[in-house]
Amino acid sequence: MLLDANELGVENAIAAMRGLEVELFGNHAWSEASVRQEIEGTGRTYIFDTDGHAHTVRGFAGYWYDGEDAEIMDVGVGKAYQRQGIARALMRQLITRARQQGARRMLLEVSVINEPAIALYKGLGFERIGLRKRYYQPEGIDAYVMALDLKPRIIGFQSSGGTTTDDNEQTEQNGKES
Repeated sequence: MLLDANELGVENAIAAMRGLEVELFGNHAWSEASVRQEIEGTGRTYIFDTDGHAHTVRGFAGYWYDGEDAEIMDVGVGKAYQRQGIARALMRQLITRARQQGARRMLLEVSVINEPAIALYKGLGFERIGLRKRYYQPEGIDAYVMALDLKPRIIGFQSSGGTTTDDNEQTEQNGKES
């Protein structure tokens, strides 16, 4: 069952996310204060996968929406629950919510050596758009920047000015704005 932080209870959400952070990331886990700031922050959306009785939180994922883009901030699934489709379900729900909020795209960073996560994101339609050198510290591991376009497009539509566009953008026609 997927619940947002309010449905789970903010204090329960903070405790669950912090516990999974420690399990998954050890010394690199976010502090309790950082987790609290993240969950309670403006523009943040966090969801949690529970066992159906809301007793066991198996995973979480969240993004920050700045009014234009939704940036994935953190994703984690407990080791005992990995490879069961939980991360995919969490990400699909985040994508749906970001679209509902009007985000034009979703962005994320992922370690270049995290092949399962890269495969998950590609399977959801994300594309690599960049590389951040030595992003993950202290190891100095690079990160791919990936993006998913969230706005619907009319395939093959061309404005009278000859530029391909979607139904949400204004285009220039003959050097003048329409």
